[in-house]
Amino acid sequence: MEGLFTLENLFTLGMLVMLQAVLGFDNLLYIIIESQRVEKSQQSKLRKTGIWLAVFFRLLLLFALLKLLQYFTDPFFTLAWEGVVEGSFNLRAVVVLLGGAFIIYTAMKEIWHMLSLEDQMAEEKDKKSSFGTALVLIVTMNVVFSFDSILSAMALTNNYIVMATAILIGALLMVWLADTIAAFLQRNRMYEVLGLFILFIVGVMLLSEGGHIAHLKFFGHEITQMSKATFYFVIVVLVITEIVQSRYSKKLSNLKVQETQD
Repeated sequence: MEGLFTLENLFTLGMLVMLQAVLGFDNLLYIIIESQRVEKSQQSKLRKTGIWLAVFFRLLLLFALLKLLQYFTDPFFTLAWEGVVEGSFNLRAVVVLLGGAFIIYTAMKEIWHMLSLEDQMAEEKDKKSSFGTALVLIVTMNVVFSFDSILSAMALTNNYIVMATAILIGALLMVWLADTIAAFLQRNRMYEVLGLFILFIVGVMLLSEGGHIAHLKFFGHEITQMSKATFYFVIVVLVITEIVQSRYSKKLSNLKVQETQD
């Protein structure tokens, strides 16, 4: 513990906490959307339990990556159909690709339910997920989201205590924000669709990241990873568009009401 609270370590801790906050947004969004699939009385408990269990497994993953990094980075499967599809897959690439595909599936399924007939939607709403099933999904997907933040943290420091402390602080922030964001989405249902499309983009980003890690090529063209800057730019544009559109629709509704009264 000696030398832990040096100026350098404290500065690194601050950087890691900010990193956890930025990279943890997509994880938090998934937790909130998944929690809405259980009974309302259990949603807050599910979010908190899921976050703390996810933190436990994230700390285990951090320890495993520090000790067994080569097993996550060494390729174990290769595609060599020259000119058509080529790639070299390690464990990290496979986990990220599967996670991205699952998130896209989840987002598309929820969007489809929203576009279905009313009776079909009512039937689906009655089919709530069990607490245990939702919890397993939240914890499992957290492992997928963890790779980015942990590997980025390892690039800044090799001090396990500093990294673990940053993860715990990030978890406290997520617990604090989860119920607030979930309540906002409940009050403003129109933003649920926006959240699902953002989740879809998260899945696309993970697929591009997994393809980049595996050096995946289709017809000679290598998959390029979507940058975080591009991801957040798209989110900002989507949010601004949604806000402008909702205010414009509200203004039109008010004008129609006034015309009717006149």
